Formats: sequence, C-alpha cells, structure tokens
Amino acid sequence: MKAKINEIFFSIQGEGVLIGTPTIFIRLYGCNLRCSWCDSMYSVEGDDFKELSISNIIKETQKYRCDNICITGGEPLLQFDFVTLLTEKLLKVEKKIILETAGHISPPKIYQNINTIVSMDCKCPSSKMEGKSNKKNLLNLSKKDQIKFVIKDETDYLYAKKLTENNNFNANIIFQPVWGSNPGIIADKVLKDNLDVRVLPQIHKNFWGDIKGK
Repeated sequence: MKAKINEIFFSIQGEGVLIGTPTIFIRLYGCNLRCSWCDSMYSVEGDDFKELSISNIIKETQKYRCDNICITGGEPLLQFDFVTLLTEKLLKVEKKIILETAGHISPPKIYQNINTIVSMDCKCPSSKMEGKSNKKNLLNLSKKDQIKFVIKDETDYLYAKKLTENNNFNANIIFQPVWGSNPGIIADKVLKDNLDVRVLPQIHKNFWGDIKGK
C-alpha cells in the first residue's frame, strides 16, 4: 500500500498541547477543503508529492532520534486506510502519534490509543469553510486530544467562544491566532471572558517564518 506524501521532515511542533517538542512530520498530499488562510497549499494542489510505502516512510523516520510523529496534510484522512495502517505500524515501534485533521472525517479507532492525540480543527468563519467540521467528531474527542480554532478577527473569536461555552467538549481547546495577527488581542479577550482555553501562536513561524519544511 502506498500514499501520496508531500514531505517528511524533522522540526519543532509549533502548535497545540505539544508546542515546542521536537517532532517528525509526515505531510500527506491532498485536501478537499480550501481554507482562506491555508499555509500549506503546496500539499493541496499541484504535483509536489511522491508515492511512498509504509516501509519507506518508517525507514525515513528512523533517520532521526525522535519518538514523536505528526501525521498532517492537507487532509491525511482522505487516505484513511493508509493512515490507519501507518499509525498501527508506528505504534508497534513505540512512537507517539499526533494526527492533524480538519474535523469533517471521523478518525480511525486506532486513535483511541493512549499514545495518540487527535488535533482537530473547528473551522471559523474567516476560513470560508465554516460548518465543514463535524460537531459530533469534536464531541467524541477525549481529554488527551485537542480542538483548534484558528482565529483571524472578532467574528471568529465570538464564533469560537460560543461553541466552547455551549458544548461540553472533553478535548483541550486551543485558540490559535492566524499568522501575522496580534495574539495579545485574543489573549486579552480570553482573560476578560474567563474562558478555559489555551491561546497559542504558531511558534515555528516565529522561529523561521512561513516556510516549507519547518
């Protein structure tokens, strides 16, 4: 079994509950959404990919002394069976896996494993994909997982706030400012509204800028 892989690289996890952690990224090619602020269109359109087998991918990850793996995209769950099998194989060699997904496809059951994290987006209005995320999938996440709201403006903030306050989400809640916006504005609003969320920027972009492979 092979999948379309855009890139495999070693970097710092720049988002969410594992922020700052050295991580191997496996970026799958392709997505059926088109978020307005997407920062990885090179993995969505064009022909920038290779077809790799699971054994090829595992061999590539063995170049680095790192147990943290992030399966990302694009939308990796468009290649659902491959992601399921890849995750199973990586868990067998004692890797810890985080899956980054847009929330419109239910994750495979293997992601109930304690050594996995599902990082699921909830699309805000500025993405132009509002409503694409499946709220049932968000509610099914556990305490080890995370829900990420990418926030650009006041409309996005109020949308994220309403969903957070009106739903009994089990997962960690991340308010992530769109790159280039002022994260302090969102932090001030969260403190004023006393929300039980984390405000986290994309720190890899603070380190290196918005570049591929980082």
